[in-house]
Amino acid sequence: MEHQSPDRTEYSHRVIDADLDALFGQLPAILLDGPKGVGKTATAQRRCVTERRLDNETQRLLVEADPSIFATDPKPLLIDEWHRVPTAWDAIRRLVDADPSGGQFLLTGSAPARSSHSGAGRIASLRMRPMCLEERQLCPTTVSFDALRSGTSTSISGRSSVTLADYTRELVAGGFPGMRRLDGRALQTQMTSYINRIVDHDLAEAGYRVRRPAAVRGWLRAYAAATATTATWETIRDAATGGVANKPAKTTTAAYTELLTELRILDPIEAWAPTNNHLVRLTGAPKHHLADPALAARLLQRTERHLLTGDNGTATIPRDGTLLGNLFESLVALSIRTYAQSVDGYVYHLRTEAGRNEVDFIVEVDGGVLAFEAKLNAAVTDADVRHLIWLRDRIGDDLIDAAVITAGPDAYRRTDGIAVIPLALLGR
Repeated sequence: MEHQSPDRTEYSHRVIDADLDALFGQLPAILLDGPKGVGKTATAQRRCVTERRLDNETQRLLVEADPSIFATDPKPLLIDEWHRVPTAWDAIRRLVDADPSGGQFLLTGSAPARSSHSGAGRIASLRMRPMCLEERQLCPTTVSFDALRSGTSTSISGRSSVTLADYTRELVAGGFPGMRRLDGRALQTQMTSYINRIVDHDLAEAGYRVRRPAAVRGWLRAYAAATATTATWETIRDAATGGVANKPAKTTTAAYTELLTELRILDPIEAWAPTNNHLVRLTGAPKHHLADPALAARLLQRTERHLLTGDNGTATIPRDGTLLGNLFESLVALSIRTYAQSVDGYVYHLRTEAGRNEVDFIVEVDGGVLAFEAKLNAAVTDADVRHLIWLRDRIGDDLIDAAVITAGPDAYRRTDGIAVIPLALLGR
């Protein structure tokens, strides 16, 4: 017998809830795709009357014996950890072929296995990331991403009570709902356990035999040190194996990259390739980000105190500025990607050859692009906006709006038209 979905009285609203409100009534099946622990199950449970928990042995054996059992379950039906029974994917696809009416199935788990049908036209996918700043409810937001996107947010105002120390605390605390109540040693232990499970269990479950777990952890630490940089894979590999003569083959580290990306632990931002010819000599290297900057902080064993004192530890990846600045940019990335998805936007970064011009975030939306820079400093100078102005000069009306996202207190628009927005004040 399937489980009845429990009543969830304690639930923090997520930006993706609005997407599900808009889409699930028309789409028959939606996969909530994201790393473990981001709240996919809790979000799906709010919309389903029954559920199949495939991490439960009894439920898994029943579905393995007869995946068509889903047809008899009251709808909407949550199929949690669907990837534990890969044939579940094709069973849902066939049921949707037979009845394409909306609001039937929500699936949660990892990305579809390579051997399964793509689900194109049957099962839609929505990415779910750790909690962004708005979802953490640090303070009321006053600047709407949607208004920026529509070109109607000409007036920017608001004052944030969130300090640099608060942002640093959030960088370490992370956006995994189940860890939000933890701090200190308990948080560190839980975050370390999360990372160890990725290496010791999740990679094997995804089909990769980990012969040297310490080597994978070392590579992850090097990747964490490269957060918000375009460091080459060779640089990351060398940083992970400093002093070791026999470095792992490129094919080995490429396997780490591919599988950890499939597990949504790595969440790189690809380089922008505009369709016009106003920009030339762009580089194509991705910017490196983990699913949550808190994972990077834990991998590098950096606490709030370390970050606030500029102690980067043993990180050896070249970067401009401090590790805190790079992790703050990654926190900005988490929020911007969450908001961009809610308006069908796509997030990239821009970098010209030799780094002469760089823009941290380019968001392609209907009607043009938004451009964002992330800066720790509260006071935004002409130097901080020069790349945004350069971009505006190059693409003209294609640029809908541009802003510097800061850790400062005040939101306003500069006389040159560039907005200055504290991260905590930016909402959907």
